[in-house]
Amino acid sequence: MIAHEVAKFLLASCPTLSSFAAYMFGSSLNGIGSDFDILIIGPSGDNLKQLKGEIKHAGIALPLDVLYMLPEEAEETNFVLRESCIPLEILSKIKNEY
Repeated sequence: MIAHEVAKFLLASCPTLSSFAAYMFGSSLNGIGSDFDILIIGPSGDNLKQLKGEIKHAGIALPLDVLYMLPEEAEETNFVLRESCIPLEILSKIKNEY
């Protein structure tokens, strides 16, 4: 799979993602590397526990490298901007790029 297909797959396979901000970043956006780097930003709690289970199940089919951050951590580190993260929602709609 390429990046936009992975984004579509994750959004379809992990319904709890709708409660979080989810991004792809890193070399996987350029078709390089052997895994897909995913960033999930949101609060801890039951929804996060549910999401981790969904991601684990999706990871059976895909080589995922998932980073979880609290909103405060993401803001303090400016990770999304610094790493040129692309939201999965947007990425899933891009067909010929990524």
